[in-house]
Amino acid sequence: MCQYTVTEQDGRPNQWHFVHYGSRAALGFGLLVIEATAVQPHGRITVQDLGLWDDTQIEGFRAITDFCHRQGSAIAVQLAHAGRKGSTWPDTPDGPTGVQPINQGGFQVVAPSAEGFPGLATPQALTEDEIAAVPVAFAEAARRADAAGVDVLEIHAAHGYLLHQFYSPLSNHRSDQWGGDFAGRTRLTREVVEAVRLVWPESKPLFVRVSATEWVDDGWNGDDTVRLSKQLKDLGVDLMDVSTGGNLVASIPVGPGYQVAFAERVRREAGIPTSAVGLITEPVQAEQVLRSGQADAIMIGRAALRDPGWPERAAAQLGALTPMAGPYSRGALHR
Repeated sequence: MCQYTVTEQDGRPNQWHFVHYGSRAALGFGLLVIEATAVQPHGRITVQDLGLWDDTQIEGFRAITDFCHRQGSAIAVQLAHAGRKGSTWPDTPDGPTGVQPINQGGFQVVAPSAEGFPGLATPQALTEDEIAAVPVAFAEAARRADAAGVDVLEIHAAHGYLLHQFYSPLSNHRSDQWGGDFAGRTRLTREVVEAVRLVWPESKPLFVRVSATEWVDDGWNGDDTVRLSKQLKDLGVDLMDVSTGGNLVASIPVGPGYQVAFAERVRREAGIPTSAVGLITEPVQAEQVLRSGQADAIMIGRAALRDPGWPERAAAQLGALTPMAGPYSRGALHR
């Protein structure tokens, strides 16, 4: 969950991030996924996003991973490029919304084609040289994440960000080697995975987050997702983090566990572990998804913002040992 709190706009984690992730580690989360972290400055969603495009950013991430490891939590970083959904104002209750103009501190956004997301800035279409630089940027960011002690890497290819913009036939209108048919549109995602896997240690898991459907006719769909997941498995991806939507305005049938079926299908048909996301808020609900074989892991986002002690509540309801670190264990619900 993006925090939009890099007030110095330099991509470096600060005290907010240390406390935010450190407290959840102490309260028992098994794996903490650090929010969307840009691989290039113009790949940020907002100017207050985290980044790993420069070696000077490693130290701040290292402080977080070291502390969280001492509490027993593993740490992941979600590497991302926002593409045409970049240069927006930070999502705050009282702040401005929509596009942050260049003359007010924003930046030029890029995409596969010069077609903007509704209500956001018109992007510049990337040149072939600029596209070729994207896998390099992801790989360099992965190298920095490894240097920071990160345990798991997730490539964000969902929710209408750059890699999703490329694989969707509704946002990629290119006719070159990065457009056209399925192979061309998915090429950049595959090249990013290949570049990252070359530098990311084999002993460390690599996840890819994907939107399994765009919820619109003629868009990216479940068949496409299974096909891509099979290819990514062969390229060394260990788990598909299956979400949906985000690339277009769509009518989405939101409800408890509404995306679980997509994770189940990818797991079954692509033969790769998956995580399920999307309004999975209760421990018994999450446990049922795992026990029924619909997914191998559960990712929670907003529920973790509302309830930092979610793992302890889950442990109490499911009869497990308290996951909280030393001093906090005195607050265990089933002590």
